[in-house]
Amino acid sequence: MIRNAILAFSLLLSSAACADTIEIKMLNRGEHGSMVFEPDYVQLKPGDELHFLASNKSHNAASIKGMVPQGYAEFKGKINEEITVRFDQPGYYGIKCSAHYGMGMVMVVKVGEAATIDAFRNFDAPPQAKKRFAEIFARAGIAG
Repeated sequence: MIRNAILAFSLLLSSAACADTIEIKMLNRGEHGSMVFEPDYVQLKPGDELHFLASNKSHNAASIKGMVPQGYAEFKGKINEEITVRFDQPGYYGIKCSAHYGMGMVMVVKVGEAATIDAFRNFDAPPQAKKRFAEIFARAGIAG
């Protein structure tokens, strides 16, 4: 029994050790325009984390309701604060800056082997966010 507990604990530690953390800058201006996450598209393995950097003031990172896998516990960081978010569940995730969503400050996260669902591709977002999502999908080769 103790041997099984040690084995389970070792597996837990090794899976945590294999997880990656990717830094995402929250910027007033970046490679793809103003009010952007950089990068604005990432592919993760289940268990990987994103660390959102408060690179410029007045930004946060928050999941977009309806643009996350079913059953996912949503998150919302505070303005001007860094946040680290772990992604365990495979699927696509839409992320926004709450203050600049209407200006198109969004990003897409793909975790594991995931098929894009119509509800994600055709989500009703502010016009600038829809435009930015379309640009991200095109660059990432996501059909939509």
